[in-house]
Order: sequence, then C-alpha cells, then structure tokens
Amino acid sequence: MLITAPPAVYPKRICGERIRDRIGSVTHCLPRVRGNMSRLPYVNPADAPAPVRDALQAALPLNFFRVMAHAETAFPDWMRWGGSLLKDLALDPLLREIAILRVAQLSDVTYEWVQHEPIARSVGATEEMIHALGRDEIGDDCFTSDQRIVLRFTTEVVRDVRPPDDTTAALTGLLSPREVVELLMVIGQYMMIARVAAVTDLDVDKPMGAAVYGVRA
Repeated sequence: MLITAPPAVYPKRICGERIRDRIGSVTHCLPRVRGNMSRLPYVNPADAPAPVRDALQAALPLNFFRVMAHAETAFPDWMRWGGSLLKDLALDPLLREIAILRVAQLSDVTYEWVQHEPIARSVGATEEMIHALGRDEIGDDCFTSDQRIVLRFTTEVVRDVRPPDDTTAALTGLLSPREVVELLMVIGQYMMIARVAAVTDLDVDKPMGAAVYGVRA
C-alpha cells in the first residue's frame, strides 16, 4: 500500500478520511480547527457539574475530552484512568505507543493517529516505524522481533478478539502477566477512543503530544 504525500493541513473532520492517505509528520501538518461540526455538542466547562468542570479545566482543551464529558459520572474517573495508562504502567512506553498507532491504523481513525504520532516519537518511535505502521507493514525490518510480536498480538485482538495460541505464547514469553494485561487495557482503551471519535465525527485537534495527560517525553 503506497503512502501519499501529506497535505499542508489535516482536514478538520474524521468522516471520510483514511489514515493511510494522511500519514506524515503532524508536527508540520497541523489541522485546522474551526466551528463545531461534531455530531454531539462539546461540553462547556462553565455549564458542567463541578467534578466534570474541574476535570476539564485540569486537562488540555481537546475536543475528545469535551465530548466524553457528557458521561458526567464516569468522566472524572475515566480521565484518571487514561492518565494511568500513559504514565503508570510497567509496559514499555514504545510498545504501548506502537500498539496505539496500530489500533488507530486498523480503525482508520485520523484523530487518534494525530495525537499519538508525536507521543510515539517522544518515546523512541523512528520515522521508519511511523511510515511502516501507516503502510500496514508490521513485519518491516525497522521493528525488532519483540515489537513485531506486540504488533501481531494487537492486530489479532482488534480483528479477531482472541489471538491464536502461538501469538499468545510468543507474547507471554516476552511480557510478564502484568504487562500482558496492561497491553490489553491499552488496546481496549484506544479501540473505544477510536470508535467514539469516528461515531461523533470529532473536529481534529492539533496534536498535543506528550502533554496530553501530563506525560513526560
């Protein structure tokens, strides 16, 4: 699958975009952010209950957070959960990020890719890795054997739900039980994020990078 040259800016909508046509350095290809075209309105912190308002005010101003804030009772805890997945895991951050980009590519959701490409770079993903992931080439030599196992496992969880025994055996030979469960948490979280972004047609935010959850690059 060939990769096309990135446009000067990302379109602001998810609907109709395909990740394989948009892969490039988001540092130099920032999206336009214009008026609200989402299928759901964005929560105004000033109108939200105190716990939701406090969580939004403590976070970066991402459209995704302002849509998720409609789930008033779950949102503050969900924000803490998201922060834990990016800061407090035993799972290697580079394995975490290539798994997230794999989920974004398989889901064909630009919003998720735009936010996590710079985070992946900040934890060691190379230009070759980014482009291989965008081209659906998870067996490329730019990945180590361990990284290829994680990408294969992620692919099979997303596509098939239950990976074959040989894939699971390879992963459990590489990661501890804690890390395997953490990887599954990451995959599940970002499958959900991709689907919320796609269903609601979120306007694409400019990438916030590692600052999105206060993560240190």
